[in-house]
Amino acid sequence: MLRFALPLRLHLSLVIVIGAALLKYHAWPWLGVYGAIALLWASILRVPLRHLASLVGTELIFLSLLALPLGWERASFLLLRSLVCLLVMNSFLLTLPPHSFGIALKSLPVPAAIKENLLLAGQYMEILVDEVTQMIRSAQLRGLTGTAGWLRYASAAMIGSLYLRSLDRAERVYAAMVTRGYQGKLPVDASLKPKERFVLLITWAVVICLTLSSYFPGAVKG
Repeated sequence: MLRFALPLRLHLSLVIVIGAALLKYHAWPWLGVYGAIALLWASILRVPLRHLASLVGTELIFLSLLALPLGWERASFLLLRSLVCLLVMNSFLLTLPPHSFGIALKSLPVPAAIKENLLLAGQYMEILVDEVTQMIRSAQLRGLTGTAGWLRYASAAMIGSLYLRSLDRAERVYAAMVTRGYQGKLPVDASLKPKERFVLLITWAVVICLTLSSYFPGAVKG
């Protein structure tokens, strides 16, 4: 198994997501390439497949409500592109050690205020993942097993309950952080090593070539 430091894993995940998000609409072959990359990334990180499928399925329910009014053809591409992005980022989040998002976030070349917001968003994502896991376990105890049972449980009532539980727990976590002296500063410093920068540079080059190729298919064939 390949091992990547937390900052490098975050950078690689973001690079893949940015490349997939900037794909030209209806560029199905290139979206398939990004899909294969997302699956490879998930296998490298050894993500728990059951947790990944449950989390991505719940997120796609939200996205489908927004995408389906755009028409089936357009919505199908947007949902599949979103699926690729969700696979990549959720693979990173689900394999992230507890309370270590700030370590990976410190290496991003963005202003401190943005890092602070991202840090809080990451903490809330960890809370959301944990709440979804607990609700899945609760559904299984009630006899709702399998894909059909989980989809029945993912109703409007469940989504509202998930939101309220996550919001309440997030407020308690933030209050605990303030009590322990949190002032918006990330706890540790982290920077990429020369080898990691080289890997990131190669990944950027591959992603740029793939994404630009979706806009100039004729040039690639020629």
